[in-house]
Formats: sequence, structure tokens, C-alpha cells
Amino acid sequence: MESLALLMVFGFAAAVAGALLYIPSLIAPRRETPIKLEPFECGKDPVALPEGRFAIKFATTAIFFIIVDIELMFLWPWAVLYRTLGWFGFAEMLVFLGILMLGFLYIWRKGGLEWD
Repeated sequence: MESLALLMVFGFAAAVAGALLYIPSLIAPRRETPIKLEPFECGKDPVALPEGRFAIKFATTAIFFIIVDIELMFLWPWAVLYRTLGWFGFAEMLVFLGILMLGFLYIWRKGGLEWD
């Protein structure tokens, strides 16, 4: 009986997600005008062509931030349940943190954290 309720919740969530993705395509206007094809610049009129390239340091920093967030997402449940997991759970977390530390050291050695 519980699996039926769970299946109904997932079915309802899928139906709502599908509706939210499909309904705007029915309602939205489909005409492309020259104004709509211009790059958006925070409400200001674009005065020149874009210059230069986007600095890759921003993307590297964002990816590093996401990796740290994912690490904390795995570390939090372990910290809550570490007594019930025993030595095996402790060893697993040491391996996980060791792999993350190797990745951090690799990024550090390659200069991924330098902002020059």
C-alpha cells in the first residue's frame, strides 16, 4: 500500500513537471523580432559588440564551489550517523575525503586557485 502512495506522489510530480514544461510553449508568442534577437544587457541598450572572452577562472571557481557543496552533502549524513556506521563507515569516509583531497591538491598544483 505504501508503494502505491509513493507511486502516486511520483506520478503527480511528473504530471506537474510535464505541465509546467508544456503549457508555456502553448501560451508564449512565437514571433522573433530584431529586438528580441539582441543580447540582453540588464535593461540598457547595447552600445557595442562584446569584447574579449569570458575568463575561465569564473567557471573553475564555480565548479570548485559545487564540488565542495557535494562534499558537504555527503559529509553531513555521515556526521549524523557516524556512531551507527562503525569502523567500516569511518574507513569509507576516509577514502572519500582522501580522494577529494587528492583532487584539491591537483587543482592547487595546476594553479586552479590562483587568480592572476
